[in-house]
Amino acid sequence: MPRKNTKTVENKVLSRIYGKKRGWVFTPPQFLDLGSRAQIGMALKSICDRGIIRRISRGLYDYPKTHPKLGLLKPTPAQIAKAIATKEHRKIQPSGAYAANLLGLTEQVPAKIVFLTDGPDKQIKVGKQIIVLKNSTPKYMAGAGTITGIFIHALRNIGQKNMTERRIATLENILTVEQKDQLRKDIKFAPAWIADIVRRLI
Repeated sequence: MPRKNTKTVENKVLSRIYGKKRGWVFTPPQFLDLGSRAQIGMALKSICDRGIIRRISRGLYDYPKTHPKLGLLKPTPAQIAKAIATKEHRKIQPSGAYAANLLGLTEQVPAKIVFLTDGPDKQIKVGKQIIVLKNSTPKYMAGAGTITGIFIHALRNIGQKNMTERRIATLENILTVEQKDQLRKDIKFAPAWIADIVRRLI
C-alpha cells in the first residue's frame, strides 16, 4: 500500500510539473499539498532520475527549456530568485548591473547578481553563478515585482550623468505601453532625476 501511495504522489507531482511552462523553477514545498515531505522528496528524485526535471542546487529544481542546437538551457537568475522568494514568502527586487542589463542599458552580466529583499540575507550558487539576496529597507523595495522597481534600480546603477540620449532611446523602444503607464502611476517612488526621464518616456 505505501508503494502505491508513493507512486500516486509521484504522478500528481509530475502532472503539476507538466502543467507548467518549460523554464519553471521550483522548490519541494510547492508540492506539499500533494503528499508528505518524504513522499515529495522521493517523487522529485525519481522524476529527476528520469531526466524530466533537473536539480540545479540544493532544494531547487527546474523543468528545463530545450533548444534545438544548444540543448538544455539554464534558468535565468530572475527565475531562480523568484522560486526562492515564493518558497520563503518574501519580495525581491533586481538591483545594480543586473537591473540595468534587464532593460538593455548595459551588456554586462555580473558574476554575482544581487536582488534586494525584505527577508534575511542569503546566497545561492548555481553552477558558476552566485545569486545574492540582500536585505533592504522599504524605501529601496518600492515597486518590487514591477517594472518600476527594475527601472529605478537600473537607472541608479547607470547614474544620472551616464543616461545618454542613446540609453533613453533604448528605454523608449524596450518599454511597452503598459509598462510606461505603470511607471507613470509609480512616479512618486522615483528620485527627481529619474522621474524627469519617466516624464520624457510617457
